[in-house]
Amino acid sequence: MKNMEVVVEGNCYVSGRLERCCVGIDNGRISKIAKVLDGDKVYQYDGKLVLPGAIDAHVHFRDPGLTAKEDFGTGSLSAACGGVTCVFDMPNTKPPTTTLSALREKRRLAESKSLVDFGLFAGVRPGMDVPSLAKEAVGFKLYMASTTGELLVPSLDAVKDELAAIGPTGKVLAVHAENESMRKKDAEESLEDHMKNRSADCESSAIRKVRGAAKNCRLHICHLSSKASLPLVTNVPNMTVEVTPHHLLLDTASKIGTLGKVNPPLRRREDRQGLFQAVKDGVFDNIASDHAPHTVEEKEEDFDYAPTGMPGVETLLPLMLHHVRERHIDLGAAVRMMCERPAEIFGLNKGKIEPGYDADLVVVDMQAAGVIRGSALHSKCGWTAFEGMLGIFPKAVFLGGASVIESGNQTGDHRGRDVVGQPA
Repeated sequence: MKNMEVVVEGNCYVSGRLERCCVGIDNGRISKIAKVLDGDKVYQYDGKLVLPGAIDAHVHFRDPGLTAKEDFGTGSLSAACGGVTCVFDMPNTKPPTTTLSALREKRRLAESKSLVDFGLFAGVRPGMDVPSLAKEAVGFKLYMASTTGELLVPSLDAVKDELAAIGPTGKVLAVHAENESMRKKDAEESLEDHMKNRSADCESSAIRKVRGAAKNCRLHICHLSSKASLPLVTNVPNMTVEVTPHHLLLDTASKIGTLGKVNPPLRRREDRQGLFQAVKDGVFDNIASDHAPHTVEEKEEDFDYAPTGMPGVETLLPLMLHHVRERHIDLGAAVRMMCERPAEIFGLNKGKIEPGYDADLVVVDMQAAGVIRGSALHSKCGWTAFEGMLGIFPKAVFLGGASVIESGNQTGDHRGRDVVGQPA
């Protein structure tokens, strides 16, 4: 009997439980799971956990057009070093990803630079070619409030035809849910001011509006930030919902100034605690980073002028694994929200250690928590709002059975691929 191409051995998360076993890999996919397997290459990780690679369904790698902040090379290295083996990039780049030619150009850039697999969102705007974009985009993104870029759709009536066309494609409609007409524009000097300008009512109103306007779409509410919005997204047919680590772990009392300026905003402690309880209760489908880096110089502007967004792809899994270790959430819930559900929502052959699935694996030592330092992370921006917190970073990362990270260092020059695949 021939050897497997690659065998990874450790305490593997298989079928909802940890099991000491070997994962056999051929042609980039898991081919067999057994107690003992022979392989041409064998990686042994005694005493360490082997988990499915995380899927970050919400990143802004700023490529093309904003590459002083990040690009697909640095962004994907950050992802891989944090145990994220697949990312979905948002369309608010320059030019915005709203046409087939812009999507294909972004894909060309990503294929040349990305260390991890990726999908590309198309931005919703009036007059877009929905059927063509649906064949090549991982999903559609609707911005209901102004934020970085120029993709604001102030009136859902303006994209009524486009929303109607998205439904039959079966693609996810991901929504930045803040009602622009309710947003205040008062001067801001603090996180509290930013929150008051973009109230919880802004979010709740937007969710109600888009539920009515996109009844035939598979709705995905991005970065839910408010406890008040939870009843609007709990057990709603045809709707999935996402939360970020920053809305779970940071609030307006965090002493981080402009580093915490994000859209939707950080809210008060009771909101953060309410969202964390909702994570425990299984309300959220996925945890995503909304990785949105800006340079230190930009963030050092006066509060009112500083841009919104923070990096997070590299700290997504480490932060949540630390909370698993502290028993704030269980391992099964973490794997469900960062591996299994994102794969299911977007129709990927990923997120589980099972035969036939992509061999994207992350090896972690749950006893080895480290202090998060922006200077040690790999994003081009060089800072983090989670400075000083604890995270459990991977010891090794595999993409399609190929080693991409070992002991925090890049191994080889393996390249990721577009998970949607390209039409012939």
